[in-house]
Amino acid sequence: MSLSTPTTKEISDNIIAQLESTLNQTIPLLPKSFMRVLAKALGAVFVILYKYAGFIFLQMFVQEASNSETIINGKTLIPLVEWGRLIGVGDPAPATSAELEIQITVNVQSGTLPSSTQLVSTDNGVTYLTLESIILDAPLKTVNVMAVSDQAGGGGVGTIGNLDIGSILSFVNPLANISSNTLVTNQIVTGAEAESTEAYRQRVKDRFQKRPQGGALSDYVLWGTEPVGIINIYPYTSDNPGQVDVYAEATPESSSDPDGIPTGAQLQAVADSINLNQNGLATRRPANALANTLPITRRDFEVTIFGLSVTETAEVQEDITTAIEEYFAEREPFIDGLSIPPRRDRITQTSISSVVEDVVAAAGGVFNGTELFDVLTSSTIGIYSLGIGEKAKVSSVSFV
Repeated sequence: MSLSTPTTKEISDNIIAQLESTLNQTIPLLPKSFMRVLAKALGAVFVILYKYAGFIFLQMFVQEASNSETIINGKTLIPLVEWGRLIGVGDPAPATSAELEIQITVNVQSGTLPSSTQLVSTDNGVTYLTLESIILDAPLKTVNVMAVSDQAGGGGVGTIGNLDIGSILSFVNPLANISSNTLVTNQIVTGAEAESTEAYRQRVKDRFQKRPQGGALSDYVLWGTEPVGIINIYPYTSDNPGQVDVYAEATPESSSDPDGIPTGAQLQAVADSINLNQNGLATRRPANALANTLPITRRDFEVTIFGLSVTETAEVQEDITTAIEEYFAEREPFIDGLSIPPRRDRITQTSISSVVEDVVAAAGGVFNGTELFDVLTSSTIGIYSLGIGEKAKVSSVSFV
């Protein structure tokens, strides 16, 4: 049975047909006839009811639930968030502001640097405030600052506030006894964008599919992906008794790393999430299991395509490069009992040739073959299996 919303005209015609049948007479064809005007008015009402009922029906499924505020009988709610709260995921992660540690050069050791002192970065145009007051009693002093505003009016939240170690922050109104420029020495909190609707939806679906089991491998995936910016977790039983090695992958935007290597602050956030729940209670990992949070590693490969012959050469080469990049992006470690088949931990020359073949055949061309080159070992290989916490990337695709 297919549920489809009828049009206003279909409902109006249906009402007219029923009236004619009941009254045993023909309704006048004049568009301003009372019965026809009434039928169209009722048709519009029924269409609204159809659409409202269809919307409510879709909210029964996480995949289709809305992430916008909806008012029903005077109560305001967000259907997708209600599903998340019900299953224990909580609300979507909000955007966070970057917190940095900076080093101040003190020229004259006297006085105090007050809290909420403004600094600005010429790299991103973000304004930062010191989070505490410090006594200027040493040649070098450190203090933590937080991003509070930016030129786009975003309040400094998100990845825009992140800076590399060694970056320069300048005081807006420097004191006479300190240098106007400071040096970023550490990233305390990594600024991250608010969790997207689809990322949150996936977390809710994962919680339905992978219920907490008191410390199973799947639990570490659920706990570890709660911090903003963390997209993948690969847990392994450690070689050390009573320990679990948890490898984390971040988004390139949140980590400022194109390979998704998480920052130290992000790894600490993963460790905190594994240890404590949203209320700060230690209800998660088993008491006798120590979780070691580690960054993923990337294995570099180069792919060469031989003898490509096709009409639109430049366009097809771009399509091939994109397809190969997507192939490598999908490769990930296989964890027995956790990963869902098919396996994606093997990189083979044969499968890469299949990817190229699909693109070339669709363009009506031909090619002679492919070559897979392992950058680390400087050798041509036919097959490679990803190791513990290891992911792959293609550093170049060339055509000869």
